[in-house]
Amino acid sequence: MKSFLVLLALVLTGCAGRAPEVRTVRVEVPVLVPCKTKEVAVTPWATVGLKKTDSLEVKVRALLAERRQRVAYERILLSAVSACY
Repeated sequence: MKSFLVLLALVLTGCAGRAPEVRTVRVEVPVLVPCKTKEVAVTPWATVGLKKTDSLEVKVRALLAERRQRVAYERILLSAVSACY
């Protein structure tokens, strides 16, 4: 038991004799930043004003116009989302 205490004392004095090593470590951590973009306004769709009595030509033109509106609206949404990255 006495030899164990002597050995323990030697080990502890050996550790106490060394000066602590000071070093600077750079750690890169991603930080969440709130996305600041303008709110995308929903456009009034072309088919909203259609009536059952409208001719087929008017309905088809309104549907084609709404398709173009939807494509443009999706592009605006994608650009707003990509601005956050």
